[in-house]
Amino acid sequence: MKTGDLKQSILEYLQAERKTPPSSSDVSAALQLRGSQKKRLQKILNDLLLSGQIVRIRGNRYSMGSEADLVTGRLDLSKRGDGYLQGAGGSCTAFVPREALGTALPGDTVVVRLGSELADRIKDDRVKVGRVIRVLTRAQREIVGTLKRSDRFLHVVPMDPRYKKNFYVPETAGAEIGDRVIIRFAAWTDNHNNPEAEIVESLGPADSPSQDTIAAIRHYGLPDAFPEEVTAEAETVSALLKRPGQRVDYRTLYILTIDPATARDFDDALSLERDKEGRRVLGVHIADVSHFVRPRSALDKEASIRGNSVYLPDRVIPMLPEQLSNGVCSLRPDVDRLAFSIFMTIDDRGQVLDSRFERTQIRSRRRLTYEEVLPVLQGKNVPDIDRQASALLRELHKLAQQFRKRRFAKHALELDAPEAEVMVDREGVTTGIRMVPNDETHQLVEECMVAANEATARELSERKIPSIYRVHAPPNVEKMQDLTAELIGLGFEPGDLTNRKNLATFLRSVKGDARADYVRVAVLKSMNRAEYTPERAEHFGLAKQYYGHFTSPIRRYPDLIVHRQLGALLLREGSSGGGRAPRFYESGELFKVAAICSDTERRADEAERAVIEIKKYRFLKQQLDSGTRIEYEAVVVSVMNFGLFIELPALQIQGLVHVRELSTGFVRHDSNKQTLNDGKKRYAVESRLKVVIKGVDMEGRKLDFALVGD
Repeated sequence: MKTGDLKQSILEYLQAERKTPPSSSDVSAALQLRGSQKKRLQKILNDLLLSGQIVRIRGNRYSMGSEADLVTGRLDLSKRGDGYLQGAGGSCTAFVPREALGTALPGDTVVVRLGSELADRIKDDRVKVGRVIRVLTRAQREIVGTLKRSDRFLHVVPMDPRYKKNFYVPETAGAEIGDRVIIRFAAWTDNHNNPEAEIVESLGPADSPSQDTIAAIRHYGLPDAFPEEVTAEAETVSALLKRPGQRVDYRTLYILTIDPATARDFDDALSLERDKEGRRVLGVHIADVSHFVRPRSALDKEASIRGNSVYLPDRVIPMLPEQLSNGVCSLRPDVDRLAFSIFMTIDDRGQVLDSRFERTQIRSRRRLTYEEVLPVLQGKNVPDIDRQASALLRELHKLAQQFRKRRFAKHALELDAPEAEVMVDREGVTTGIRMVPNDETHQLVEECMVAANEATARELSERKIPSIYRVHAPPNVEKMQDLTAELIGLGFEPGDLTNRKNLATFLRSVKGDARADYVRVAVLKSMNRAEYTPERAEHFGLAKQYYGHFTSPIRRYPDLIVHRQLGALLLREGSSGGGRAPRFYESGELFKVAAICSDTERRADEAERAVIEIKKYRFLKQQLDSGTRIEYEAVVVSVMNFGLFIELPALQIQGLVHVRELSTGFVRHDSNKQTLNDGKKRYAVESRLKVVIKGVDMEGRKLDFALVGD
């Protein structure tokens, strides 16, 4: 019996009605398992537990979670300390109040009992409320934090502000007070006491910026150096360039790449031509990583563990060694490269009529940057870009805007916002922060990639080929209630934000508002994360019924899996399959791959956000410590009786102007109108201010600002 068949048999057995939930021995006996099947049974049960499809109750007995009002899932914690639990495939979402978390920590896999006595806190009966009754697996056993000493105890304050408990340690283990340390804890069973741990390593003073990145790498469990066998294998892959297999030669086709100025791994390129009927044919050409990274090779095993590349301010932690990511796979200009290409035929309205996939040989003509392309799209003549490239870029831009218009007509969410790029020197000191706009050049590339990803997912789904999809579940009711309350407090009238049409309409309505970027970020934080899964479902944010990832196999493992499935399909149908016979992955295999990749992506995102936030705080602390008085434009996003919450658009960071900074006298707070008034000046939501930094709390991640005098 195959693993997938055995798993299905176990689920069917557990779904049957019975008085007492069965043990693993009961399951084995009922299914008449023998030998190796018995060994596989426990592994499958554990996988089902971790995925949330079943739960384990007293006496080591197993039950479908719904029968016992139990649900298993990964626990996400907000900065205020409440928890949100996502069950398997979005099957059940639960809100877990801070006081019901027990000993659960961020990212833990837990069992939650629904319908607790805390349910009366939530007025919406669509929201399931629960209490953590068991921690199945800890997300982290090693945590990075700062060593402190109180009157009686040594303790470590975690670098992640979502940890609301400090960890007691028995000794310094050679570390100095104020050092950033790595601690390991074994067990924590009583939430009335702080967890205990031991120091395993000191990273040096916590105020040293040179250790920020390594601290995040260790805290979030990111991989670092490649194993020797992987680097050795990477040295040999260039020979595969000379053995391309069966391919279609498109080296005479005019193809170009558009990437950031600092990019070194070029994994996508674009072309656009007309067919015999005069219809546009968009070519999206992706580095054929699957030709170089073969299943079960050392490179493949390491890539599957890493899941994705990680981009930090001072370094990239690549999924693949540089010999591939920046070498033989990178679509550099004026060199022959192997690609996986999709050609989409598109009508005058921007509708994709059909698509075809081919393994190809290409030769990029131009390596362009976003900054170079933008003036071309604005109608300007750029001397360094020839007529052919300029004409192609303008046609691609026209097509991308059609794609974009069609998406928004289906109520896709317009969440484009500038991103902060943090620049650091060799010592990790922040030297500057600049905003990278989501301009028309970025949109050009993004829309072409979205079209290719959608067409790929549709092709594999309609051909009934197992694949990994990119799924974005609709938002959780509880999170959207919190968001709605926040927005109402800011003076907006958002309506029912769980409805995509309403949410899309609201996002369009805030365009032009001084707080638009703040609102978009708040909405993003309130949405579910997109996940990888072999089960196709809607992508809520993009408003796509078919969606996967195909366009970045250099830096995302799911894309590599999709390439392999497409390669197998081409071979089966006698097209360009690369001259070899890879097998299709089965759906059962892809569940585990998808879950791992969702986890590694989450881990990478959390590390990236943490380092960027720390570097921003250090940037402001440098100004404070040096006495440098830099004035910033700020927007009031919320008014409280104790002060003004503001956002600095230039840094994408929030802080507080305390009421004592506004006036030495009496200040009147009007909660209905969201104003503070000292008799001379009125401060309201959307007020624009000039501020300087007044205080930086690195551990609590809090900022205080002072007003600049008129």
